[in-house]
Amino acid sequence: MPRLTVVVPAYNESAVLAAFHERLSKVLDQLPLVSDVLYVDDGSGDDTWTIMQALAAADPRVGTLKLSRNFGKEAALTAGLDHVDADAAVVIDADLQDPPEVIPQLVDQWQAGYDVVYATRAARAGETGLKRFTSAAFYRTMEMLSDVAVPRDTGDFRLLSRRALKALAQLRERQRFMKGLFAWIGYRQTAVKYLRDPRLAGKTKWNYWRLTQLAVEGITSFSSAPLKLATWTGLGASVLAFLFGLKVLLKALLRGDPVPGYPSLMVVVLFLGGIQLLALGVIGEYLGRNYNETKQRPLYFIEEEHLPAASLVHAGATPPR
Repeated sequence: MPRLTVVVPAYNESAVLAAFHERLSKVLDQLPLVSDVLYVDDGSGDDTWTIMQALAAADPRVGTLKLSRNFGKEAALTAGLDHVDADAAVVIDADLQDPPEVIPQLVDQWQAGYDVVYATRAARAGETGLKRFTSAAFYRTMEMLSDVAVPRDTGDFRLLSRRALKALAQLRERQRFMKGLFAWIGYRQTAVKYLRDPRLAGKTKWNYWRLTQLAVEGITSFSSAPLKLATWTGLGASVLAFLFGLKVLLKALLRGDPVPGYPSLMVVVLFLGGIQLLALGVIGEYLGRNYNETKQRPLYFIEEEHLPAASLVHAGATPPR
């Protein structure tokens, strides 16, 4: 019988974790396959790890993974997927905005032959108009700039086959934008639409600053368009500045008019200076990412690891006591 592992990265989710597991357990009980859960604690500062241990003690299907510190969701997600030894894995957040009840639909598409089944949000309840607008703008910008087709309105909630997991495990870049990596590996992919719920409890960790950082990460990881834009902007500004300077020179030579004074000069200097600083900033973003890649640091460190007892039984081993 095929086996499914549900990977759940969590950071300070003690307020919602028990409710999430209760709903997830009901879904897994109804699936026609062997299933287990791997919770990944991304260096939480609350009781998240304690609750995970309690869930593991009460349910043999639960495994836990604790990172040595907060490495970020992308690294925590990678750690969880690295430890999956099943025929397929589902990635889902613990905040219950992504309902576990959608998992059977993902499994159906996987059994129909798809390697990646991603859940696309048909509606986003509980979010402000600004949040929905910026999210839509980001996905459409990625669609225009990137050579990889990143699905619109799609988060990390998805199912990956064993073949997709093996391909993803080979991508060890430090600056990780998982939504882009999921799309980059290719294979047969399809979408399942669902209605996204409001967060059940707790507070979101994704403020606008972190979302902006994630957007920059995604654009610079999967597109060189900003560099090209900086090049063409600099070239256009140089051409305009040359034509303007030529106009001023000819006017002074032919008509004897004085050269425009301080205000005009400051406008030109500030304009060109702003373009140069913008271009340097774009170059710096790419240079910084190359610097991080060359250091070849591990993506994460694990402090504690406990595999699901159900997985060990399925593999013929004796679960630890």
